[in-house]
Amino acid sequence: MAESLSGEIVDVSLDFVAEEDRARRTRKIRHPLATFFHLFFRVSAIITYLCCDWFSRSFVMCFLMVITLLSCDFWSVKNVTGRLLVGLRWWNQIDEDGRSHWMFEAKKGRNCSGTEAEAQIFWLGLIVCPIVWTTFFFTTLFSFKMKWLALVVAGFSLQAANLYGYLRCKAGEQETLPKSASQYLGQQFIQKPDIIFGIL
Repeated sequence: MAESLSGEIVDVSLDFVAEEDRARRTRKIRHPLATFFHLFFRVSAIITYLCCDWFSRSFVMCFLMVITLLSCDFWSVKNVTGRLLVGLRWWNQIDEDGRSHWMFEAKKGRNCSGTEAEAQIFWLGLIVCPIVWTTFFFTTLFSFKMKWLALVVAGFSLQAANLYGYLRCKAGEQETLPKSASQYLGQQFIQKPDIIFGIL
């Protein structure tokens, strides 16, 4: 009990659990290694793509280096950093009938994800990199460097797949479209790619 300025006794309840949770969430970096690798592979892939002509004149060597970095990024973000930094994960599961089911999961509870700083780093890296690869796509297309187009499309695809998966995890169970409508739209995009990219 505490006494107010007017002399009345005021009952004040202390919420230690919320205070501890707030202190845990505002601590800067709880998973420094996961945070480092979340950004390391994707930034390394972008820098390698930009500076590849300086390192090697071999297109195949540059292609393999960037694809390896992008693959390491895809795996680490999908399997490690998403779970540790924001408490989200997604995967594909095949049932006995051979049908594919995409699973999107968000951990529930207060003690399951990283700090606010880690979440900001996670989402910033996840959103900015597909934008960078989209920029690379248009610059490659308009500069007529068609051999690099496959690499840029692969980079964008891997980055966008992770972004889409984590946005679905974040959205949770709230579906904006019925399942049949989303399946129909997905089939239309696969069958008619000019809807997305226009006539190339």
